[in-house]
Amino acid sequence: MNALIKSATIVDSKSDFHNETVDILIEKGRIAKISKRISNPDNYKEIKLDNLHVSQGWFDSSVSFGEPGYEERETIENGLKTAAQSGFTDVVLNANSNPVIDSYADITFVKSKAQNKATSLYPIGALTQSSKGVDLAELFDMKNAGAVAFYDYQKPISNPNLLKIALQYASNFDGLVCSFPQESKISGLGVVNEHINSTRLGLKGNPALAEELQVARDLFLLEYTDGKLHIPTISTAKSVELIRAAKSKKLNVTCSVAIHNLVLTDDTLDGFDTRYKVLPPLRTQEDCDALIEGLKDGTIDMVTTDHNPIDIEDKKVEFDHAKYGTIGLESAFGALQTIFTTKKTISILTQGKAIFGIESSTINEGEIANLSLFNPEKRYTFSKNDISSRSKNSAFFGVELKGKSYGIIANNKIVLK
Repeated sequence: MNALIKSATIVDSKSDFHNETVDILIEKGRIAKISKRISNPDNYKEIKLDNLHVSQGWFDSSVSFGEPGYEERETIENGLKTAAQSGFTDVVLNANSNPVIDSYADITFVKSKAQNKATSLYPIGALTQSSKGVDLAELFDMKNAGAVAFYDYQKPISNPNLLKIALQYASNFDGLVCSFPQESKISGLGVVNEHINSTRLGLKGNPALAEELQVARDLFLLEYTDGKLHIPTISTAKSVELIRAAKSKKLNVTCSVAIHNLVLTDDTLDGFDTRYKVLPPLRTQEDCDALIEGLKDGTIDMVTTDHNPIDIEDKKVEFDHAKYGTIGLESAFGALQTIFTTKKTISILTQGKAIFGIESSTINEGEIANLSLFNPEKRYTFSKNDISSRSKNSAFFGVELKGKSYGIIANNKIVLK
């Protein structure tokens, strides 16, 4: 693949051309030249776009595509196309398909479905067999097949001894164990944040305590085992405090936060719209502020869209019966830019790869072209016209966003929306 990007502003603090507006020549998938002006004698494909900015490829540590088993929600092929159009060059796929991805063969299958795509897919294997929380899955075999972590998506490990054993076992081959932060006996049948709005609306509450107890337990287990733990999608101020304290003790813990938990609060629930039924639930503005501060000071290692397509039959029902989840790839960049500067947004979207063993490349001559293309100033109201996913369950409909992705150049391919 050969291409010439014209008049692009580079946003990459590790690049020699950071904040410069330049032309970028790409030959055979690699950056051949960066200069103020580059001619095109070989008639390469030219990319000229309004207010074009370029950064290192964006990374998402938690996406769900449904396949195998839930293709009506999303397929791997269309999911990766959606990710590419949304600016993501690398995504980590959750194991919550049907059957659950819990074996060497399952990892091999999803990797084969993602071959020769612009966006690279890195599969997570289930931590326990069929994600039932009873017996450990084939962790070592899945690691050898290419699994980058082990996680029962949005299913808490209720047995602390099982998590202890998982941390100890995985440490033998540098495996990354993920534990969903929720104590199920405390959360009970709660479907939204337990607070003023849950009482006012008559919806069952899922208290912040349920998350914080599980985080505290898991951190004690981590300290005991000296393992490696990732806590996905935290949502409360106290969770940030607990993880900050653990990091000060040099524990090997990382965590993420879902973008909708940064931007939206439980005040959105007034219309009983199930698009806002997510797990962990939307919390209070105080929680959002603490999460944002945690990102700024490095306590939180990465953001995720926690992209989870759900078909209309499972979303357009009573609130109690609706499935949890929102899609988030298409709205990610614009939503983050409502609370962060472009520089900080790009920093957030490109960090976290190393935790999953994924390499990064800078925007310099000789480097592999792994680029996200975007316009940071485009303002618009997010609507169904902005969605490429098969499912349309977005929590950001009607929200004013700032910044839009044009697409990516990665894996020797160009995908533009």
